[in-house]
Amino acid sequence: MESIGLIAGSGSLPLILSERIKRDGQRVVTIALEGLSTRELSRSSDKTHWINIGELGRLINLFKTEGIKKVIMAGKVPKTLMFTDIKPDLRATALFLRLKNKKDDSILLALAEELESEGIVLEGLPVYLNHLFVTKGVLTSRSPSREEMRDVEFGLEMAREIGRLDIGQTVIVKGQAVLAVEAIEGTDEAIRRGSKLGRGDVVVIKVSKPGQDMRFDVPVVGLKTMDALKDARAKVLALESGKTILLDKEEMIKESDKIGMSIIGI
Repeated sequence: MESIGLIAGSGSLPLILSERIKRDGQRVVTIALEGLSTRELSRSSDKTHWINIGELGRLINLFKTEGIKKVIMAGKVPKTLMFTDIKPDLRATALFLRLKNKKDDSILLALAEELESEGIVLEGLPVYLNHLFVTKGVLTSRSPSREEMRDVEFGLEMAREIGRLDIGQTVIVKGQAVLAVEAIEGTDEAIRRGSKLGRGDVVVIKVSKPGQDMRFDVPVVGLKTMDALKDARAKVLALESGKTILLDKEEMIKESDKIGMSIIGI
């Protein structure tokens, strides 16, 4: 039986992925991050090791000891952790010193290269979770209005540009004006900030980066974001089809229909 390594951040996606891999008849060895990963991973994985963020050397050694050759990353690791009292080990410190900047792609590509230098290949989420990616078209009972679609088209262009710059993946728009751009604070806080400025009735657009590396930083939306959308009185959530994961799809659609919000794959 082949063993697959899982590097797990926060949220339900690592749990969903772990269970899917096991259903496919493979063994799952999870490296779970203390303070972020759900304890349920110990139940869904064949073996779980808990490490502190920054223990890169230990992470690699654990995978090598377990005979892991393929690894997949899932779950959010907030970039704001860079500004806390995390103590990176020598290997993580060396990696950070080699970086030309601290953009998401720079950090994650360096991590992928570090794994590959030890014979560990990082795989993409579509290998196991292709069924969770948003399809094109309106998913909810309510369709966006003509004016809202103008905001979607306008916001799509803006979102792709901030993605190209590796700033974020989400913009909040109203009346063809950008109210907020996602940066290090994350999607949910950007939605709340944009809604406060626009006084509700906003349009939220989330896309992948141009040339998105599907091994990491894939856009994900789920029920946690729905709480922010409700608070924001959002009218439309537009997601890039084929490149954005929609978790809890049935619940998301049900809740959207309750508040009269459209979800659309673009």
